Amino acid sequence: MQRRTVIIVGLAAALSLLSATGRGAESLTTIPMVQKETATYYVQGAIGGYGDVELMVDTGAGYTTINEETLAVLLEAGEAVYVKKLTGVLADGSRKTLPVYRLRRLVLGNQCVLRDVEAAVLPRRTRLILGLSALEKAAPFVFSTRPPRLSLTNCGVWPAAGQRARLQSTPS
Repeated sequence: MQRRTVIIVGLAAALSLLSATGRGAESLTTIPMVQKETATYYVQGAIGGYGDVELMVDTGAGYTTINEETLAVLLEAGEAVYVKKLTGVLADGSRKTLPVYRLRRLVLGNQCVLRDVEAAVLPRRTRLILGLSALEKAAPFVFSTRPPRLSLTNCGVWPAAGQRARLQSTPS
């Protein structure tokens, strides 16, 4: 009986250590959200080759979206690659064919790096949307309104200081 107790206590200690080091449990990264309009939430982020951005979080959007202005900068920096055309249904119910590009890096908050995120390109200077094409890379995730935050599980590592400066710089 005493030996069984020692084994159980030893197993519990090992599991506790694995959880504390993140090897036995998934690590959770929390990104604060800001509510700007009724039930509209935004997160801060950065797109490699573009710099700092604000993204509206939309869990009903199948794709993350960028606008034509953002795409032009990303193409010049070599940070976006054409993938395909997509016919989508917009919020007003209309159908539109949009180009989809793969973004090399999208950083959410200041610590969650997502790589190779597909983003549909909307016309002109429309707002940027954080949709499922990015959120699924960090799944499972939790969208919480009280307090407003986005909790992500599978985030990449934030780059070292020198790489971070390149990520956030806007090409001239």
